[in-house]
Amino acid sequence: MADGSEKNAVVSNKKVIFKDYVSGFPKESDMAVTVDENLKLKVAGDSQGILVKNLYLSCDPYMRLLMTNRSSEIFGTYTPGAPITGFGVGKVIDSRNPEFKEGDLVWGITGWEEYSLLTSSEGLFKIHHTDIPLSYYTGILEMPGLTAYGGFYEVCAPKKGEYVFVSAASGAVGQLVGQFAKLMGCYVVGSAGTQDKVELLKNKFGFDDAFNYKEESDLNAALKRYFPEGIDIYFENVGGKMLDAVILNMRVHGRIAAYGMISQYNRDQPEEVQNLMSIVYKRVRIEGFAVFDYYPQYSKFLDFILPYIREGKVKYVEDIVEGLENGPAALIGLFSGRNVGKQVVVIAPQ
Repeated sequence: MADGSEKNAVVSNKKVIFKDYVSGFPKESDMAVTVDENLKLKVAGDSQGILVKNLYLSCDPYMRLLMTNRSSEIFGTYTPGAPITGFGVGKVIDSRNPEFKEGDLVWGITGWEEYSLLTSSEGLFKIHHTDIPLSYYTGILEMPGLTAYGGFYEVCAPKKGEYVFVSAASGAVGQLVGQFAKLMGCYVVGSAGTQDKVELLKNKFGFDDAFNYKEESDLNAALKRYFPEGIDIYFENVGGKMLDAVILNMRVHGRIAAYGMISQYNRDQPEEVQNLMSIVYKRVRIEGFAVFDYYPQYSKFLDFILPYIREGKVKYVEDIVEGLENGPAALIGLFSGRNVGKQVVVIAPQ
């Protein structure tokens, strides 16, 4: 395999192809691994393209939304017969874009393939801090980190001593929200789907408490047990029955930051939320948001998070698999809770 140092080199390019639109739970067979034998490691002279060798790929729940022929409004949809796309970390092999040069390390949206030709630099960020593991630029220093930062500090506007609940709390975003809340002096409880994840929340991430939602027959009763005085802030990753129960347990003037609703992604018909009048009675604010809203704050976010990482005050857990061919199984595993922490696919580590 060429590393990009040979001019006009021709290499093979392994890809994960999206086969067709999906109904219900996605399967590995909805994707196929193929190889293009004739990729030139050179960008055409009349383009503004950037050729990237992909090093790490991020598995994220939103990718399920792109597998239907209904637009997600933010990301669009995947194209059958083309590689799937997602956030990743790469190294520039060749560039006709003046903002990027050969050898630059970058993160942004890329293809699930060994090499990607990016036709636009929009949403592509240079990596300057290489004392931090490069894989972190699929998680804590990339979309999940910026999501947790913007959603918690901007949307939720937390105050010291408030009561915070995080669903899907051991995932890429949730583990950070809980730690940010503790840094603010809040009381934090998280939910997860296994006892091992519950212990991780309490013993590694410093949550005040946590519970396994699969073992709770009555989510409303469970939340009353952990929040007898109610919830000030809910960071919403799940939707459905969990959201319904949380609404009943919100305090007056509570805030709900809605980033994702993973329980609904594989349903053809979304579950109804029954308790919406509680939002009126308690004057609860629900606000949805997307990570792109906070791209302009990325430098500010780095200034905030890097010292905490270097000092060990914010911890991050990754679930890493090696090889692009193992990417489809890793992605599908998100929807059964197979991963522990941020799911990452390693293609070619530095």
